[in-house]
Amino acid sequence: MPCGYIIASVTVTNPEQYEEYKRWSTAAIQVHGAEVLVRGGRVEVLEGDWSPGRTVVLRFPSFEAARAFHDSPEYRRAREARAGAAIMRMVCVEGI
Repeated sequence: MPCGYIIASVTVTNPEQYEEYKRWSTAAIQVHGAEVLVRGGRVEVLEGDWSPGRTVVLRFPSFEAARAFHDSPEYRRAREARAGAAIMRMVCVEGI
């Protein structure tokens, strides 16, 4: 069965406020049983005009589970805490 992945590239504009988002998003990740594959760390562009910021990759048991995480009350609270603290680019991807 294919897994679901959430991949995010984040440009943090207010680091202090973003810390609150990280607390709430960590709680949401734990509630929804996601596996954190990448959370921050070094990024190097190899091709194209990608402008990477903070990169996050989460693995879920299915695409539907990843979507449910994003739409959940737990993650909604994290998104509200992030408002004005970052520019978020996020996709949900089905994979192996």
